[in-house]
Amino acid sequence: MADPQSCTDLVALAMEEFGRVDVLVNNAGVGTAVPATHETPEQFRQVIDVNLNGCYWMAQACGRVMQPGSSIINISSALGITTAGLPQAAYASSKAALIGLTRDLAQQWTGRKGIRVNAIAPGFFESEMTDHYPPGYLEAQKARIPSGRKGDPAELAATVVFLASDAAGYITGQTLAVDGGMTIT
Repeated sequence: MADPQSCTDLVALAMEEFGRVDVLVNNAGVGTAVPATHETPEQFRQVIDVNLNGCYWMAQACGRVMQPGSSIINISSALGITTAGLPQAAYASSKAALIGLTRDLAQQWTGRKGIRVNAIAPGFFESEMTDHYPPGYLEAQKARIPSGRKGDPAELAATVVFLASDAAGYITGQTLAVDGGMTIT
């Protein structure tokens, strides 16, 4: 994801195989849980390279070939909107920047190219990334979530399908928090 040429090559393969690209879901992500005074430049750059730069390179490559009616969905995070009490400066920064990137690309491409660009800001869902959280952390977060539970992956998938579909044809440049209400508390 962090290599622009790899992104261009992937889109070229998709065009060769399918003849078109209708939907891009930018879902690659990495994170660190290092206090800001100890995080190395290399750690910070790696997170930014994958979570922000990689999404940009993929969107750029797809934006060159997508036709009107296409949709780009960037997976940001509730941590791009609020904090979760973990030391995640690089991750939170990258996900907040992805929300800004989403708005800018929507402004550039929706009217001119007919490509909708939106973001989803998931709250707490079990994932490979949350497997590295301290024991009991996800359970402790339930008090911050008005729905009182972590998310079900099917709920997140349904949101992606909605934003990719024609049912969301008048939605662009938006960030939809799928977080059980965490970002309103």
